[in-house]
Amino acid sequence: MKNNKLSTQLGTAVVTYALALTVCQTNAQAPDFQKMTPEERTAYMNKMREASQADWQKMMDKLSLKLPALPAPTDDPKRPQHLKQKEGSTNWFDEAGNTHVRSGWGNWTNYEDATANNYTLADPLKLKNGKPVTNATTWWKQRRPEILNDYLTQIYGKTPANTPTVTFAPTGTDSTVLDGKASRKSIIGTIDNSRYPAAKPSVPVTYYRPVSATGPVPLMVIVWGSFPQPMASIEKLIDAGWAVATVNTGAIQLDSGAGLHEGIIGLMNGGKDRQPDEWGVLSAWSWGLSRVLDYFEKDKGINSKQIGIQGHSRWGKTALWAGAQDPRWAIVFASCSGSLGASLEKRNCGETIDNVAGPGEYHWMAGNFLKYGGNWVAMPVDAHELMALIAPRPLFITGGTKDLWADPKGEFLACVGASPVYELLGKKGVGTTEMPAPDVSLINGELAFRDHEGGHVDSLDWPIFLEFAKKQLK
Repeated sequence: MKNNKLSTQLGTAVVTYALALTVCQTNAQAPDFQKMTPEERTAYMNKMREASQADWQKMMDKLSLKLPALPAPTDDPKRPQHLKQKEGSTNWFDEAGNTHVRSGWGNWTNYEDATANNYTLADPLKLKNGKPVTNATTWWKQRRPEILNDYLTQIYGKTPANTPTVTFAPTGTDSTVLDGKASRKSIIGTIDNSRYPAAKPSVPVTYYRPVSATGPVPLMVIVWGSFPQPMASIEKLIDAGWAVATVNTGAIQLDSGAGLHEGIIGLMNGGKDRQPDEWGVLSAWSWGLSRVLDYFEKDKGINSKQIGIQGHSRWGKTALWAGAQDPRWAIVFASCSGSLGASLEKRNCGETIDNVAGPGEYHWMAGNFLKYGGNWVAMPVDAHELMALIAPRPLFITGGTKDLWADPKGEFLACVGASPVYELLGKKGVGTTEMPAPDVSLINGELAFRDHEGGHVDSLDWPIFLEFAKKQLK
């Protein structure tokens, strides 16, 4: 149906961004985007888009899900009348320049706080049978497993029990990084693919260590891609006495629905289609990140009790889910992570469940997640419960005043919703129910929040994270 193409699911701008990230994360199963001609890049992106759309449709059919018939956006009575379309774009824009898209389920992007809050926030301290959770034992033995199971089966997907071994080995060193302040080591994690040799995933790691370090130091693992290394942020960490490891997630699993028959997901499925409850890309990345944690826990130059994980945007979503699944992550920092990250899913502001369930992003999730496109109220969990799975460990959530797509207020409200769990476990929550002013840092408890003045970046928050971590990790 013409009006339900990918462009009406997410909008051309959002789709182009997603595909650009996909092709930049080059691995053994993706061509080198930089060496392509413009015509080859266009053809490749179109091929990826078509393959992702086809896989999305197969999962929709498997779940017997159908999109509603929609009028053309120009004729849609639900379209906010103040929106204008720019020439050459299928997106719509408001007076402030914010992008608005219509999802395949007919919902338009909203940024108005007054109309965003038509939801009921579930109580994280109430069992599914309705009984209250009044002590830590009930939380650990009953309520937390309930929440975790919902995320595993309905949202991000279950990680297979028989994943292959990963063997890490250095591939090169450089002792002159950051004007001699750091050494850099390239490490490759080789994944045993003997069960399905056509899939060739790996876990590439770039490891930085202060040359002045004389003993074990804390380590921050940054969820990354194959982009240029974030050297300014790495330098801040090095100057504070931390080691840093960046992980190229695209080599573990391609960031596209077109890659689900390859990578670690394809390896485990023998190149076949996923079942609805099986892992999506964020779970695959989280699995690879835990293998990196395995490796550095054995490094005598690292304090194994002070290994943290950080991610920005989709990698912020990944950092939260990785931290929720693996309690060995000592501290978690999620930047501008938006829907299916830190912002409340059922709050209608910026990125929503519908956007993530569309053909451009669905691959991050389990197939079952598609059931909640256009049916938000049925989704059994929300972002405050994802945060609660990390409790009582330190968690730093950040947004940006100009990054409304990620809904920083929704991220703050999720912190408020998760705070009772931190408090039940003897820690401090975010400390207020009032949204703080820009650049005011709420870092006095184990659950911290900051809304920086600016856009979709994490660079502005690293100094505050280091202050927060110093308090928490001592």
